[in-house]
Amino acid sequence: MQNTSKSDFEIYKRLLGYTRQYTKYFVISLLGFLIYSSTQSLFAMLMQQIIDAVQAKSREQLLYLPLFFSGLILIRGAGSYAGNYFLAKVSLSVVHTLRCELFDKYTQLPTQFFDDNNSGYMIARITHNVDQVAVATSDAARKVVQEGLSAIGLLAYLFYMNWMLSMVFLVVAPIIVFLVRYVSRRLRILSQNLQNSMGEMTHITSELVNGHRIVRSYGGEAYEKERFVRGSSYSRRQSLKMLTTNSLHNQLMQLVIAAALAFLMYMALFMMEQSSVGSFVGYLTAAFMLPRPFKQLSDSHNDIQLGIVAAESLFAVLDAKAEPDTGVYQTDHCKGVLEFKHVTFQYEKAGEPALVDINFKAEQGQTIALVGASGGGKSTLVNLVSRFYPYSQGKILLDGIDINDYTLGNLRQHIALVNQQVTLFNDTIANNIAYGALAGSSRQAVEQAATDAYVMEFVSNLEHGLDTEIGENGVKLSGGQRQRLALARALLKDAPLLILDEATSALDTESERYIQGALQKIMGKRTTLVIAHRLSTIEKADVILVMERGRIVERGSHSELLAKNGSYARLHAMQFKENKPDEVPLVATVDVPLPEHKNETAWGFLARGGVA
Repeated sequence: MQNTSKSDFEIYKRLLGYTRQYTKYFVISLLGFLIYSSTQSLFAMLMQQIIDAVQAKSREQLLYLPLFFSGLILIRGAGSYAGNYFLAKVSLSVVHTLRCELFDKYTQLPTQFFDDNNSGYMIARITHNVDQVAVATSDAARKVVQEGLSAIGLLAYLFYMNWMLSMVFLVVAPIIVFLVRYVSRRLRILSQNLQNSMGEMTHITSELVNGHRIVRSYGGEAYEKERFVRGSSYSRRQSLKMLTTNSLHNQLMQLVIAAALAFLMYMALFMMEQSSVGSFVGYLTAAFMLPRPFKQLSDSHNDIQLGIVAAESLFAVLDAKAEPDTGVYQTDHCKGVLEFKHVTFQYEKAGEPALVDINFKAEQGQTIALVGASGGGKSTLVNLVSRFYPYSQGKILLDGIDINDYTLGNLRQHIALVNQQVTLFNDTIANNIAYGALAGSSRQAVEQAATDAYVMEFVSNLEHGLDTEIGENGVKLSGGQRQRLALARALLKDAPLLILDEATSALDTESERYIQGALQKIMGKRTTLVIAHRLSTIEKADVILVMERGRIVERGSHSELLAKNGSYARLHAMQFKENKPDEVPLVATVDVPLPEHKNETAWGFLARGGVA
């Protein structure tokens, strides 16, 4: 328990460290709460003065006491406003800083982190968990300062009036401490469960929103509803347990304090016989004002516990190691010569390596195709080129320099990646092409890339053209249109090394014909790694690497591999035995001439049979 308390203290201390840059506002809020709390004991003194003045029939005192009361109310209100306003300013600034730091960290974390963590939990951290931290740094902090100072002021007044009688509060203090510590342990467990349930519900909701078409197509509505009801029911149970724990804790606190006050009142009848009626009433008034700040302090401690658990989850992310970027080499121009030397790679917690002793070299402008059954290691291989995963055995060289020696930003500057699962953003077509570091590209360059990737063929029919919003992840576009958009992005980047991971999988035969010219332009001048399951798309590749279980089992040109009558020949025979005669392979037909008439679209050209 001691270690846990120390850990809690360190976490909350780190959390409060975010307030340092707002020290001025924090000090003003403290002064405001100090003014507010000082009025608590003054109200008890005022009650004493009123009763003594009535008994003494002092008309002068009875005249100024109402003014004094009104003044106290004004001062109390001003102090409370200043304290709450400036503390809220500090708290909201801390929350803003934490959210930004957390989001910034998400942009720096390695791919393995995203593989290991549920997206729902990651989103919940930046929303729900940060909100919990906000409570701990605003409402809870306000209660600690405001009610803590009030309790201190009232206790000081009580000890000043009769210190022997006030010793009764020292007797109940250990009981209160025991209750608080027990409840803290309970709340910590419940809070962690609640946060996990929030992450689970966020995850289920995210899957429904993103996959609603599949859900509806396969009649998964009932299943998804049941999943969410289970998650929400669990969250409700945890919330109810927290509420029950808090309620019982508050009632027990009130019972202990009430017993102490009853005993105090009984003892006061005997020990304050010589005191004036005003002093007796003032003392009891101050004593009966104590339960409220004690209750508020107890509530604030519970809120702080929730905030500490939330902050712990945030700090776990902020303390996670970012992508290793120890390289120092940078270059503005890269030829794109890529070489793998005895590269072996194994994922964390995997039972066997994903890649074993990979060796090949891609010269400038060459196209290297990777084929084989799913799970053979093709995507893993290309992921290593971009350093999405760190490797320790072997070397990957770009222009003769180990890719680990490049700075991450500079390495990825030389690589254009087009995935099978195209990622688009809820923005315009133009902004999706000129994304990220390409945002400064001229409109002319964007239009040229869109034209070369045959994006303009469908954009010309849209009301707003390139400025058309495409919805979340390009939901308003077809699969083929989305992949053309991704190819346009790669064209605009104009990187010397191009990676196509099933980049034409969503294209039909006609769309493939469309994209041939674009790919010819992209691949002709660049070193290209192509992952393809449709072997027709890579027949003209310079080298084809056949992969099985992480190993390169065959290599050579299309004709050479067919002549070997090995794994590639079997794959080829399997794919092409039922092919339609009019199916045209992607790279094998790049010799189709393009239209000569400037005003003629490619569709019209193809409709004429490709005759110039």
